[in-house]
Amino acid sequence: MKRLILTGSGIRLARSGLAEAVIEFRFRFVGGPLPPVEEFEDYFGARSGQGPGRHWSDWCSWRLFSDEVRARRHLSLVEYCEPYDVIELWFEQYPNDQLQLVFLLAFFRCHPETAARLKLRLVDFDLTMPAEQMPEPEDVLTVDVGPVELNTGSAIWSAYRAATPMPFLDCLQSDLSSLPFLRSAQLALVAELPSRATGLGATEMRLLELIARYDGFSALGLLHRFWRPGNVFGELELFSLLDGLTDGPSPAVTDLERPQSKRSWHARYAASYPRLTEFGEAIIAHQEDFSSHNPIDRWWGGTHLTNDNLWRIAPTLTKP
Repeated sequence: MKRLILTGSGIRLARSGLAEAVIEFRFRFVGGPLPPVEEFEDYFGARSGQGPGRHWSDWCSWRLFSDEVRARRHLSLVEYCEPYDVIELWFEQYPNDQLQLVFLLAFFRCHPETAARLKLRLVDFDLTMPAEQMPEPEDVLTVDVGPVELNTGSAIWSAYRAATPMPFLDCLQSDLSSLPFLRSAQLALVAELPSRATGLGATEMRLLELIARYDGFSALGLLHRFWRPGNVFGELELFSLLDGLTDGPSPAVTDLERPQSKRSWHARYAASYPRLTEFGEAIIAHQEDFSSHNPIDRWWGGTHLTNDNLWRIAPTLTKP
């Protein structure tokens, strides 16, 4: 039986010998605007002059696979999948990984012959952990992907792409049991919408609380303490959020080197020792609203969050 693995964290799976080929996807669907549809069409299509990183084959560890496997990487993804009897989806339970999963389910829903060979692995562990700590493949539960899984994934992806968060919030009332890790990922994403009390998302508030708790730490040390695989945002996205808290007429954070510095990201943050301003302390105490004093300009899925389009949420919406 010929097996292909699609995943968001591919290097250990590529070395595992579990499949003839492992294709890794590195889309980031958080922290910025979503790519346009045309970019996805180029990404999944046949190789025809796409720039570096803009074709599905660009992120795969091809040196680990046979010449026959490598020779077909110019094809579209659907064409590449044709010889395989089983196509397994290995995506972790974390928010961006679950967004990658629903995105691929929406994609394959339009290709029924390929979708009929999909299997979902319920990965409730970190795929980047040391090999000796990972469970045996036979201990990772496998689920058939059928119409329910495809329709659920497609609905969630469509809702996340919408120009407002309302369709995504409505999906929280749906039966999501066919994709067991999806609901917790959804709740984590919803928590990043601006709160009614402070105008900031959950991660921004945790950054302020971390600075208050670890006064005197470098910004890089703070972020290394904060970042975990299950966080909504990656390292560079956290840098951007922290920069945003220092901007505007009423910054919540001070003593952070400005982005215009010629230093690298890491060097700039290693040399910065951020502190809360009085305004930042008032935000933590829920006595001030960041968005009432500063411009907001960021993305949440397909929603462009601005001061006039803030889509504040109530705390109850982020609870299971």
